[in-house]
Amino acid sequence: MYQVGEYVVKINCGICRIEDITHLDMPSVDKNKLYYLLIPREEEKTKLYVPVESEHPGIRKVMSSDKAWELIEMIPEIETAWISDDKQREQRYKAALKSSEPEQLISIIKNIYLRKKKRDALGKKNTATDERYFKLAEDTLYSELAFALGKDKKDMKSLITETIEKKQQN
Repeated sequence: MYQVGEYVVKINCGICRIEDITHLDMPSVDKNKLYYLLIPREEEKTKLYVPVESEHPGIRKVMSSDKAWELIEMIPEIETAWISDDKQREQRYKAALKSSEPEQLISIIKNIYLRKKKRDALGKKNTATDERYFKLAEDTLYSELAFALGKDKKDMKSLITETIEKKQQN
């Protein structure tokens, strides 16, 4: 069970603070059931209620600073999510975003980046679908990494690039 004041990642909502653990006073809702009241960091006027005892509540702990650095250093070894069929590839992108798992996000970011390089070499533009999922995956990943490291989200791309380059030089 999470505690009031802790930060968690809520699937499709990003990082949220647990504001309260409470019962809902609404018709047709079990008055004995406890809910986490979550406040998203990027939308502080929004309130989300997630059942405490849910089997799959769609929340998980925010990664630690150590885990964030470990993940960044692991990026070169994470496999890309290469799928040639457009519809299957988009489904893979959706599943990765829905999971909010950093390794899956990195996999699709790498895949889209490599696809873009290939398309550029052929004189083709990146697809709108790839652009959209690339931005969503980057935003989701960078938000959590920035939070874990106490950094600004806009600095994450350069921090990741610098860290990987330094590792490759050693």
